[in-house]
Amino acid sequence: MHPAEQLLLFIQRIYRYGMTTTSGGNLSIRDERGNIWITPSGVDKGALTVNDMVCVKADGIKQGRHEPSSEFPFHRLIYRTRPDLRAIVHAHPPALVSFSIVRRIPDTRLLPNERRICGKIGMAPYALPGSEQLGENIAAVFAKGVNTVMLENHGVVIGGHDLFEAFCVFETLDFCARLEIEANRIGTPTLLTDDDYETVRNKSEVRLDEFEPEVPSPKELEIRQEMCKFIRRAYDQRLFNSTQGTFSQRIGEDEFIITPYGIDRKFVQPHELVKIRQGRKEAGSTPSKSVLLHREIYKRQRHVESVIIAHPPYIMAFAVTDAVFDSRTIPESYILLRGTPKLPFDAIYNSPEQTAAVFTPDTPIAIVRNNCVIVTGQGMLNTFDRLEVAEYSAKSMLATRALGDIVHIDDARIEELKRAFHLQG
Repeated sequence: MHPAEQLLLFIQRIYRYGMTTTSGGNLSIRDERGNIWITPSGVDKGALTVNDMVCVKADGIKQGRHEPSSEFPFHRLIYRTRPDLRAIVHAHPPALVSFSIVRRIPDTRLLPNERRICGKIGMAPYALPGSEQLGENIAAVFAKGVNTVMLENHGVVIGGHDLFEAFCVFETLDFCARLEIEANRIGTPTLLTDDDYETVRNKSEVRLDEFEPEVPSPKELEIRQEMCKFIRRAYDQRLFNSTQGTFSQRIGEDEFIITPYGIDRKFVQPHELVKIRQGRKEAGSTPSKSVLLHREIYKRQRHVESVIIAHPPYIMAFAVTDAVFDSRTIPESYILLRGTPKLPFDAIYNSPEQTAAVFTPDTPIAIVRNNCVIVTGQGMLNTFDRLEVAEYSAKSMLATRALGDIVHIDDARIEELKRAFHLQG
């Protein structure tokens, strides 16, 4: 894509997901000629077009109908300091602003992949927005090899080798900030240990034999299209991140389709989904790293037709603390979620068979400590509905902290629900 098109795509994405304001935030790309393409100053983020983007040539000449962002000085100085970087994201999402005004860095050790994605994070001293001093403060941190810089009482600046890489780090760091804030509302967050990270490293590589893909049947094409619809929907509802969150659907005996590894969930296409057949993958594709767990669930639980693994922030607040997630809040929550056990962190790495055995008809969902939530169902809609209900229920439980103690539905009424809706267990 043209640099101006890339800037528009990502600034719209950031604005629409509430990660910056109409007047706040700016993105830039440095092209192969040394020109800097940047979002304009003083133009409504909700109404930008490709023609609004500004190019500042390597010789300093400006091209475009607007002035470049008022923060252009620090973009230019970062690129001079770090010629390896080709894109910069700067914005003020509320959670990261919260950390910036207490002058703290979000902890990326709550879940297994966030530390790897975000890398080392620095903090730049406060200076007047748009000033050379602010640029010097930020560039001094980037000069240390740091690509992610929190700004005191301001926001965050992230550099990347392309705009998607910078955005992924930005989105992930914002997620970490939101998760840490929500977790602190219900308990003390527990951080992963070096042993936990060693477990992830030892189990992260999945080697599967391959088979040559064939032309999909009309049924398979329909399933692939339907999966993409729900994957994008999960992303739009902040249940998935750009590259994290896995959806699979059974299509036959020991055969299912699963999301690929490392593909942007916002724009995933049907042909990018990966078919798994008898433990082998389609040639030339890379499935989600949780593929073996999905296969075990399908093998052991004949009633399961679909599986989602996700990390939405409200339900994950219960995963990173000792707080108990109890679905007996409203009838819908209990009917769809039931007991919702909490499994050990290494359950999906060291004991996938035992983990798969958990998902009996009366246990459709489980939380994995400092890791994820696993949801099963009788089809895509049923499984997605459960994920939504779990996140909304968790959000409601967190909100009750400002109101009073939760009053759970009592045992007699739970038995009434079981009889009325033919629930097992």
